Amino acid sequence: MQTSLADRAAALLGVPVLGAAALSGGDLSAVHRLRLANGGSAIAKQGPLVSEEAEMLIAIAARGAPAPAVLAVGEDLLLIAEMPNDGHLGTSWDSLATVLQTLHAASGRAYGWPADYAFGRVAIPNGTTDDWPSFWAERRLRTHLPHVPAPLARRLDRLADRLPNLLPMHPAPSLLHGDLWGGNVLTSGGRVTALIDPACYHGDREVDAAMLTLFDAPPTRFYDALALAAGWQERQPIYRLWPLLVHLRLFGSSYIGAVEAALAAVE
Repeated sequence: MQTSLADRAAALLGVPVLGAAALSGGDLSAVHRLRLANGGSAIAKQGPLVSEEAEMLIAIAARGAPAPAVLAVGEDLLLIAEMPNDGHLGTSWDSLATVLQTLHAASGRAYGWPADYAFGRVAIPNGTTDDWPSFWAERRLRTHLPHVPAPLARRLDRLADRLPNLLPMHPAPSLLHGDLWGGNVLTSGGRVTALIDPACYHGDREVDAAMLTLFDAPPTRFYDALALAAGWQERQPIYRLWPLLVHLRLFGSSYIGAVEAALAAVE
């Protein structure tokens, strides 16, 4: 498998590949570090939606936020630059706040993205809407109803009906990373070197802030630097619901308690 990967990558890059080492953390796609004959390296990611991911990385970089350079794209193979990473997000919150301010300043014309996406078997519909509560209701909550237990589906459906009273109708449609947890933020020496594995769309910037709280604990100064709109704390459980539902479907019932806790906070 790795020999085939090395040959394909070499053909795309125009540089012989001397070796391919599997990297940990690729829950939904195979990821390898490639050692190149010219002394450099690259990251190879395999999957059915790599072209869409490449477009997202390019969009992030075009807005002035750090992202790995896209080196080449094949049918199911994405090759990107390897970026420095010491894994110390805890010393990089100030840098991340600045990066997100830059990313979120890029505004779209509507809520959504030109193409749908997916995390493994979980579809991510991104069809645009003119108002934000409709997008969150239809594209991020109701899309899960056929795939969760009926009592939970009924609670989610009732919440979706209430969103016009709970979410801003027309927040700035910021460019979102869309899957912003600590593992997708590369850091070195207290600064963010790259945002990786995006699931971009345009929406309320509070979504990225909410997703960071799933597995990390940003300090108060991080939120102060973002200067979110009044009432943002009350909206965070609504925005956490989507990634929690994705995790519930991908990884099983261990996430049901977190889903129910987020729902209970807004019922």
